[in-house]
Amino acid sequence: MRNSLLGILVLLVTLSSCSVNKYIPEGQSLYVGSKVKVQPDSITKPNVSGLASELEAIVKPPPNKTLLGFPWKVWWWYFIGEPKDEGGLRSWFRNKLGEAPKFATQRVADINAANMVSHLDNEAYYRSKATGKLIPSKKEKRRTAIYEFDTYIMPRYVMNEINYVVRDSSLFNRDLVLAKEKTLLKKGDPPRLDVILAERSRIDLELKGKGYYFFNPDYLIIKVDSTIGKMDSTLQAEQVNIFLEVKPQTAQNSLKQYFINKIYVNTGSQENLLADTTKGREPLRRGLNIKDPGNLYKRRIFYDAIGFRRGNMYTNTMHNVSLQRLINLQNFKFVKNQFDLVPRSDSALLDVRYDLEPLKKKALQTTISASTKSNNLGGSQLDVAWRNRNTFKGAEMLAVKAFFGFDVQLGGNREANPNRIGNEYIRYGIGADLSFPRFIIPFVRIRPEKSQALPKTILSVNYENRIQRGLYTTTSIRGDWSYIWSKNSEVEHTLTPISLNYIQPSNVNTERLGAIAQNPNTNPVDIKRLLDLVDQKYFIASSNYTISFRPRPKPFAKNQYAFTGGIDYGGNLLSLLAKRAKGDSLGIYAKEFLQVPVLQYVKLDGDVRYYRTLTPGIKWANRLLLGAIKPYGNSKNMTTPQFKQYFGGGSTGIRAFRARALGPGAYTPDTTSISLIGYQNFADIRMEFNTELRLKFTNVINGALFMDAGNIWSFGSPERASYDSSAIISKDFIKQIAVGGGFGLRFDFSFLIFRIDLATPFRKPWYTKEIVSQTPEGEITYKNPWVFNEVNFRNKAWRRENLILNIAVGLPF
Repeated sequence: MRNSLLGILVLLVTLSSCSVNKYIPEGQSLYVGSKVKVQPDSITKPNVSGLASELEAIVKPPPNKTLLGFPWKVWWWYFIGEPKDEGGLRSWFRNKLGEAPKFATQRVADINAANMVSHLDNEAYYRSKATGKLIPSKKEKRRTAIYEFDTYIMPRYVMNEINYVVRDSSLFNRDLVLAKEKTLLKKGDPPRLDVILAERSRIDLELKGKGYYFFNPDYLIIKVDSTIGKMDSTLQAEQVNIFLEVKPQTAQNSLKQYFINKIYVNTGSQENLLADTTKGREPLRRGLNIKDPGNLYKRRIFYDAIGFRRGNMYTNTMHNVSLQRLINLQNFKFVKNQFDLVPRSDSALLDVRYDLEPLKKKALQTTISASTKSNNLGGSQLDVAWRNRNTFKGAEMLAVKAFFGFDVQLGGNREANPNRIGNEYIRYGIGADLSFPRFIIPFVRIRPEKSQALPKTILSVNYENRIQRGLYTTTSIRGDWSYIWSKNSEVEHTLTPISLNYIQPSNVNTERLGAIAQNPNTNPVDIKRLLDLVDQKYFIASSNYTISFRPRPKPFAKNQYAFTGGIDYGGNLLSLLAKRAKGDSLGIYAKEFLQVPVLQYVKLDGDVRYYRTLTPGIKWANRLLLGAIKPYGNSKNMTTPQFKQYFGGGSTGIRAFRARALGPGAYTPDTTSISLIGYQNFADIRMEFNTELRLKFTNVINGALFMDAGNIWSFGSPERASYDSSAIISKDFIKQIAVGGGFGLRFDFSFLIFRIDLATPFRKPWYTKEIVSQTPEGEITYKNPWVFNEVNFRNKAWRRENLILNIAVGLPF
């Protein structure tokens, strides 16, 4: 049967090939590819590793696509034929399924060979050569051809000295020489054209940061002296000296520092259409002339957002920061900025103008989202948000949001898939956020001309119900007062000095809980943890601080880093007002405030990421997650609230394990507990490391090979943690690390990334406590946690348990 199918396929390809040939003009051949041969200079023997593929990548145009040598897209192009209507269905099919033929010609080969020589010159392989020729297919029935290029590579030159040439000691020339401190041109590196262009742009930005508004990178010229090796016998032959200088014909006004004269702001309101005839010039304050006849905004928002002040030197930094601040106010449809030279002789003053068009003040937005999770849950959520963009005329943003969502078990019914029981959720709630584009703190004021971004003060109130169907409902009421600020684009701070959270379980299904508790097959530890979960109220008064550091990579840098860390602590002040429960003279239980236990704790989190670009199509991504929460003081004997804990597994964690199915430590719940309450494993400590190679196949389709490792653990005693001793962290915690890996596909549609990851466990930590054998002398052999020997793709049960499919939106990290 297979041979028959193969024969039919070969026949179809052959027939189709013949049908393409009849459309090709006589004497022409379809261009289907190229080949580059690299020959290093026989005397100097330069390193040419990777150069052939680099040169092949610049060949234009791209070849016709083929399948087993058959130009199938061209065949579709001819088969569909010329459409009568360019916007019709036939035209759509022709453009989607087919492609216009590209014919191979010697002229195109010569042009590409010349481009290769230019590319080699730009990469400092001076005096290299390239020739191209057209090679028709050896099979007469195929009217196809390729380009073959022969390149002769001379040794690559490197930089010896980098000189900034100035003619005098003027202020501009002194600033130009100072710009050399951070030069991208390094001794020993090749003088690549893209690095030279980047160096010119860097100097331009640095000079604009010192007031040279009219300067342009095109005013810089870089000369290369490649004769120094011949002139100086102590130097290697393939070295050059670099000379950077300003072109002599550069206008003098481009070499002058400029200062701010007046700043004009036009809010763009409809009333401004008659502003010039109905009103005189607005009063000038702090150098700002603000036209807002509609009285839509308080003047303060422009004083804060625009960092320029009359008499200040122009800088590109404040130019960009001011624009970004106005845009981030989210009150304007567009922000137009213009600088005008004050018309007088030898002027060094600039007038600044901002034309703003307001957005509609109020807006209503509805969003419907869908999600799938690695524990076979799938669901949807409806979000409705109403916004007032300028609540008190100070660009304050008031957002009132409501949501309703659910998660259901995918696949099978309740009898066939027991995990579905007690593992489905409904959630709904309402909340409001009020954001101020400034600090709301007495006696504290940020100077706009000194900081990169405007600070924010955010007041938020949220009410949420989360129903675990068949078990209980969790009600959360939360209020936060937060500050967000940053001095530059790389570092952002978030401080929440006041966070109040009240958690209460309700609507407990006592019949279901009784059935779980009375089931002789249910683990007593799981029963206790569940009963604590549905019975415990919490009142949390906390504060937290988070810092995010994302350094901007330098031009041509292959490495990129990011760090996020934070501390969350609470209960200290509230515990002073709390009282011991009646009968708790020994202080065993937590203090209570309004008859609700007060949680006293500290929580630390860290997220470190490292990315390295290996090639243009391969990126190596890494992430390290560390976190821990520790109840202390009056709460040292309390079970940590589940919403403050960590879980393992899932589509953005250790992908070889289902969400909440991993850990803690070597602990694993029994199948009865899973069937009754699903996967509900949470703990106090998280350690996780993820690494993956991201491969770019096309502009839309990308791939990944990944490996994840880590686990979660609990602090303290098994009684407090509601687990057995295998879940408690110890000095042997490294032996309880879970490892998994797999491969994935990413579909990049620009506006979103759709991700599919297939993973399998490599190491199962609970095997370290499963006994394989025991000798009469008491020697115990435990199961090997590495499970490579268990792999059996033919076994359906093994596939169901060990092949974990994660479907998600966005990259995992």
